[in-house]
Amino acid sequence: MSADITKAVEVLIMSYHRRSATINTITADHLLAGATCLINAYKLSGNQSAKMDSRNLIRYLFLTFIIALLLLLTLTNIPYTLPLTANCTATRCVTKTRFFPSAIKQPPKPTTRHHTTDVPHHPLDPLTLTELNKVRHILLSNALFQNTNTFALHSVVLDEPDKSVVTTWSHGDPLPPRKASVIARVNSETHVLTVDISNGEVMTIDVGEHSGYPTMTIEDMTSSTWAPLGNAEFNRTIMARGIDLKDLACLPISLGWFGEKEENRRLIKVQCYSMKGTANFYMRPIEGLTVVLDMDTKQVVEIVDKGKSIPIPKAAGTDYRYSVQNVKNNLVNPISIEQPKGPSFRVENDHLVKWANWEFHLKPDPRAGVVISQARVKDPNTGEMRNVMYKGFTSELFVPYMDPTDAWYFKTYMDAGEYGFGLQAMPLDPLNDCPRNAYYMDGVFAAGDGKPYVRSNMVCVYESYAGDIGWRHSESPITGMEIREVRPKVTLVVRMAASVANYDYIVDWEFQTDGLIRIKVGLSGILMVKGTSYDNMNQVNEPENLYGTLLSENVIGVIHDHYITFYLDMDVDGADNSFVKVNLKRETPSPEESPRLSYLKAVRNVAKTEKDAQVKLKLYDPSEYHIVNPSKKTCVGNSVGYKLVPGGTAASLLDHDDPPQKRGAFTNNQIWVTPYNKSEEWAGGLFTYQSQGEDTLAVWSQRDRAIENKDIVMWYTLGFHHVPCQEDYPIMPTVSSSFDLKPVNFYESNPILNIAPHFEKDLPVCNAAVAVAA
Repeated sequence: MSADITKAVEVLIMSYHRRSATINTITADHLLAGATCLINAYKLSGNQSAKMDSRNLIRYLFLTFIIALLLLLTLTNIPYTLPLTANCTATRCVTKTRFFPSAIKQPPKPTTRHHTTDVPHHPLDPLTLTELNKVRHILLSNALFQNTNTFALHSVVLDEPDKSVVTTWSHGDPLPPRKASVIARVNSETHVLTVDISNGEVMTIDVGEHSGYPTMTIEDMTSSTWAPLGNAEFNRTIMARGIDLKDLACLPISLGWFGEKEENRRLIKVQCYSMKGTANFYMRPIEGLTVVLDMDTKQVVEIVDKGKSIPIPKAAGTDYRYSVQNVKNNLVNPISIEQPKGPSFRVENDHLVKWANWEFHLKPDPRAGVVISQARVKDPNTGEMRNVMYKGFTSELFVPYMDPTDAWYFKTYMDAGEYGFGLQAMPLDPLNDCPRNAYYMDGVFAAGDGKPYVRSNMVCVYESYAGDIGWRHSESPITGMEIREVRPKVTLVVRMAASVANYDYIVDWEFQTDGLIRIKVGLSGILMVKGTSYDNMNQVNEPENLYGTLLSENVIGVIHDHYITFYLDMDVDGADNSFVKVNLKRETPSPEESPRLSYLKAVRNVAKTEKDAQVKLKLYDPSEYHIVNPSKKTCVGNSVGYKLVPGGTAASLLDHDDPPQKRGAFTNNQIWVTPYNKSEEWAGGLFTYQSQGEDTLAVWSQRDRAIENKDIVMWYTLGFHHVPCQEDYPIMPTVSSSFDLKPVNFYESNPILNIAPHFEKDLPVCNAAVAVAA
């Protein structure tokens, strides 16, 4: 009878194969694997009852059919593979505004682009669809891949040309040879390869010994969530908890590294939830149930179930979707920015952004999310485009949870190195993630089998005006001068949002006309919660042993941290820069000098080596942190530079010998400065998954290399401590923090002195209703 079910499900799957032809081909395989797991579950139920009556048979057939359908519906949300021979061009839709239908230029709207005609224009342009297909063809023809059917491509990205080649290249010059950097797993061995796209040459790169593994592929994550369903003990455990298989949702959880028993094989832990009654299954954990899985064989290694007495939290009140809310609040009227003359920015050749006095190269990246390169700003006096930053991106995200119990101690995520920050980026929602004037950029990435797929609308670029002020001054009446001068602040924002399972990260790179770059991180999404038997705090004798906050009945929000480490290759007016700590010291004048008892004095210290530049921020020992070009002076003799201005942040309090902190040792300081090294870009190491912390920023910096007047890289970690509260339930309002890269003696004077104010005649009149006091 199970054979009949198998056949029925297979027919259902195959009937959709043609529909899936232009979708990433892994989805049909996942569907078949999931269906097979369901059949195994049916077999288990048959073993438990030697004679199944017709009602039970119908029930299981129905469940199997429903889950297969649900899986098919998810196909629409999975990145799609592009047709290899399609000949499409991108189109742009233009809609008319109800105000000034002919006068207002409309910004480009998000469109579906198939990228089949994309070609590179710049040495740093990401690999195109055509190039990714060619790389795959070259690899499959290589002897390493021909002798096996067991391989996966964990990373296929542009092997960027040497920095000196990029900085000397000019528009119109021939492009440097296009090469791909590939990280592959073949027969359970990791290989780092370089593929020359023009001549087909494949070179093996020696990166030394590493304890860890490459970033997981999407296939790794997806198949790991289904694999436990093929295990009889797991299915018995789920059914014993009263969970229907059709309501089961599971997550792949990286397990960090905690000793020898976890070495020499790729492991992952899987924990599950109930979807019954809500889309927000994260709020309904099956607490205490953890499956250890071999990620390569998909075999269950261990099942731990220590939460049998803990109830599954209720579904009521957890769903966050607007469509299911019983009460819908419109607290404010709709708001939008109108631009009568159209946006002030343009994107040339798909990746070169030009706006106001800025230009920079922008590309999506599967690990970093977005990469900003060759950021340059125009000098208002000379008209020269001056170098500020060669490259900036999110290097790593470290998220340790503060619960030492069996089902939680290992939750110490490295979201970029383990999951791929860019791989987790979701399509942005027009009008809500980004305003009407936004330009959208797709990411074109390679799946585990090397086939390209598109993450549509992954990045947006838009101009922002929030009523902020660029500069102002009004004269007091006592001077007799009627002066009131104000300039508005309009900025350009590059945004991406990544949904790493429950958590959502919003990363903004904001460029200002005064030369400042603000990097902001917003945290939203859904808490990772713990099930508990408590439903009120009056039942809790020792609240600190909750390891968090009781948010609702049977739900604890666990305390955790977020650390986002940024790679900032500053090239201020050239590559050779120095790091200067400008320490503010209290001085005491003599009574003869002044009636004052104290004042502050700025003491400049140039860092000679890496250890001189390691900084732990201290509120009562303040400093400024400058990157200067000692060979370039202003007219009055100051070294030109930029300074890092920290905002609200947090520092790790974990023991340095704690295994998670060894792996996340790059958070031991908020600021590091290292000499430029093309191979040192990922703060948590090249192979982060299950790494032991031997290849991190902290380890590199212990070499104490010279950094004065050198090509240097600054690293900054933005931190958050998060003690959850009830306002975070069932979904969190966004909390944000930021830091600035600000000019310091870079210009001869205020660079926006002569920008124009806003005038009424230049702005649209939308005839909006005027608020009237009641």
